[in-house]
Amino acid sequence: MFEYLKGVRQEMIKVVWPTKEELASSTVVVLITCAFFALAFWVIDSAFLAALKGILGITLS
Repeated sequence: MFEYLKGVRQEMIKVVWPTKEELASSTVVVLITCAFFALAFWVIDSAFLAALKGILGITLS
């Protein structure tokens, strides 16, 4: 177990951590991407609902 933890520590030293600017930039990209796909799926879902309502002649309250 000690050897494993020693190896983990050695590998963690090799990690190149992002700067605050890189982290902020990546976070913004992820948030924008999530918002885009959420909106896209909502539009697609609404279109399918409208199509099914029109085809089947049903109303949802």
